[in-house]
Amino acid sequence: MQPGQRNLITDVEGLRVGNSHSEALRSGSTVLTADRPFTAAVHIMGGAPGTRETDLLAPDKLVQEVDALVLSGGSAFGLDACSGVADSLRAQGRGYTVGDQRVPIVPGAILFDLLNGGDKAWPRNPYYSLGEAALANATADFQLGTAGAGFGAMTGSHKGGLGSASLVLPSGLTVGALVAVNALGSVTVGDTAHFWAAPWEYGGEFGGRGPCATCAPTAAPRLRKRMGEATTIAIIATDARLTQAQCQRLATAAHDGMARAIVPSHTPLDGDLVFAAATGAKPLQDPLTETFHLGHAAATCLARAIARAIYHAKSLPGDLQPTWSQLHP
Repeated sequence: MQPGQRNLITDVEGLRVGNSHSEALRSGSTVLTADRPFTAAVHIMGGAPGTRETDLLAPDKLVQEVDALVLSGGSAFGLDACSGVADSLRAQGRGYTVGDQRVPIVPGAILFDLLNGGDKAWPRNPYYSLGEAALANATADFQLGTAGAGFGAMTGSHKGGLGSASLVLPSGLTVGALVAVNALGSVTVGDTAHFWAAPWEYGGEFGGRGPCATCAPTAAPRLRKRMGEATTIAIIATDARLTQAQCQRLATAAHDGMARAIVPSHTPLDGDLVFAAATGAKPLQDPLTETFHLGHAAATCLARAIARAIYHAKSLPGDLQPTWSQLHP
């Protein structure tokens, strides 16, 4: 396996990602979309999720495909970014057909960034407009680090951010990850520059420091964030033709990547979740073997994307946490 041309989730052909954020608000939103609906599912392992339309993504529900997926800051307020995306898609003629009506299906998830120092005294919820702008910005190339849903994110030890990575499998299938990292846990081993995800790094994509040979991984983590201001939300995508049940299994497998890259993860105070998306461009030739490989690639991509989110974070005036590059120049 090797990273795709961009090393982004948009190496899955047909997918686009848009970011929108506000420096004053110190928050933002990110949208994943495509020219046609795609199969999607979700798996939630955190204890404090904030979501929209995730019940619809169960394999036994009526609607099997979605028009977009949204990741956003803003806690519960950030779910309004989905409304901005849905209204914009409806204006484009997109959506599930019910009689003469079109209803865009736009599930989303949020992270908590309300205590990060930004101006949250808004007279009107700003996330609707951030969702609209994110969709308008959707393209194959997009910014990592301090951008979109990761703009105001933090972790247990470093400033958080938005990350992405991809892999092309020997079969020709592509897998990509997109993640907003705002974890209660830490992405590095203690106070070192070494990422927990280091064993899965390709070509120095997040600094090339490698694993820490002298660290004690069993040391109890220090809680450096206030209880509740957490959550890592992610999307795994592939061009394989998967059912919604197979997508759900892909999302479940991807959580292993989160556990590899963030210590601890899936806590009662994080709303950790993973969406899975399948464009269906390529049928499975050997379903048992290929779904096995897809799950492994999903976990690997997500671990790398998490590290890349922190590696690419940029320093801004008023930051409450240092970036990885400030601590480890």
